[in-house]
Amino acid sequence: MTQNIFKFPAKSEWQSLLTRPTLEKKNLRELVQDIFSEVKLNGDSALQDFSEKFDGVKIEQFSVSNEEIENASAEVSEDLKNAIKQAKDNILKFHNSQKNEINKIETQPGISCWRESRAIENVGLYIPGGTAPLFSTILMLAIPAKIAGCKNIILCTPPQKDGKINPVILFTAQLCGVEKIYKVGGAQAIAALTFGTETVPKVDKIFGPGNQYVTAAKELAVDNGVAIDMPAGPSEVLVIADSSANPEFCAADLLSQAEHGIDSQVIFIATDETIFEKTLEEINLQVEELPRNEIAKKALENSRFILLDSVENALEFSNLYAPEHLILSIENPENYIDLIVNAGSVFLGNYSPEAAGDYATGTNHTLPTNGFARNYSGVSLDSFVKKITFQNLTEIGLKNIGKSVELMAEAEGLFAHKNAVSLRLKSLENGI
Repeated sequence: MTQNIFKFPAKSEWQSLLTRPTLEKKNLRELVQDIFSEVKLNGDSALQDFSEKFDGVKIEQFSVSNEEIENASAEVSEDLKNAIKQAKDNILKFHNSQKNEINKIETQPGISCWRESRAIENVGLYIPGGTAPLFSTILMLAIPAKIAGCKNIILCTPPQKDGKINPVILFTAQLCGVEKIYKVGGAQAIAALTFGTETVPKVDKIFGPGNQYVTAAKELAVDNGVAIDMPAGPSEVLVIADSSANPEFCAADLLSQAEHGIDSQVIFIATDETIFEKTLEEINLQVEELPRNEIAKKALENSRFILLDSVENALEFSNLYAPEHLILSIENPENYIDLIVNAGSVFLGNYSPEAAGDYATGTNHTLPTNGFARNYSGVSLDSFVKKITFQNLTEIGLKNIGKSVELMAEAEGLFAHKNAVSLRLKSLENGI
């Protein structure tokens, strides 16, 4: 980690500190394109071949049965079930609050304009099930999909070596009302959702995180007319700490992100040298206790530990980086909210760990990474709806703007546009 420690770097050096780890992508897109072509051409047969090749399991029936769901539920402890239910209640409450009332605006007499939401009818949820089966992501995606009123919610997740789905994933899916669950993972799952197969339905938009193959597959899905939630990349967190921070907490927050994967990145910025040094010591102590410490240690090699002279400068650096998660372990963090321009989700104060937002505060943990917080929001209720605009013109309304429309259409050389208004105005003049 010592090679990643930077004390009071000049602003001219910041750009080099903002770089993110990049994975080798040679032949990645070509490989995923081949998977897409096979799934498009051969459907379920291709999915079976890829499941055997990549997951090491032979799947005869991709659709999960009701019996499998019931059996899985019995394998989940009551304590975990209650924890998931508490998280569900909070996520439901927060996302329900995002419903918008219809607000009709009279832009001028006789002209009414408004927007209404309509659910995206068919959505696909991709839930990773590899080294860490992310059942919490089901809560984050299925709950707003249900609130929005999506007609068909299709969930794909990779099978375990025994051909079954992790029981907590099945319990959480059932709890959220997801009925169509399929044992298929990786890029082939995204291809199935993109084109549809004999078993897996085609969808209009795909949600959910995944490895580099899933990410590349989602990009290809867009090329084939299917929308995605957002561009994705490795998970990341940036922690800003002042003299009021708790080094033990800061280290734990950094490691909670580092354990996601070897390509995850954590950035720690302190304005107090004592806190800075103690946090580095705590990281070295805590990482040894983690079951996934080899992954975390690899991620730490890609990370940055920076000492700066003020919270304002730290936030300036953070805005340039645009982190997925931003933790402010500082005194009176609310006083700095207006300075935050680019971030996926922000955690304020020493008792707001990023892990709480990952699971149960109510906010969504599906967030923009890799700098996309500059121009993307995290998943919300809006992610599952389209906004349709409406306008209603009375005779008076058309008279009020008719001449302006005629002049503008004529200036653009679009005389059919002008005529659509002129004919109506003429009929009104003639009393037709």
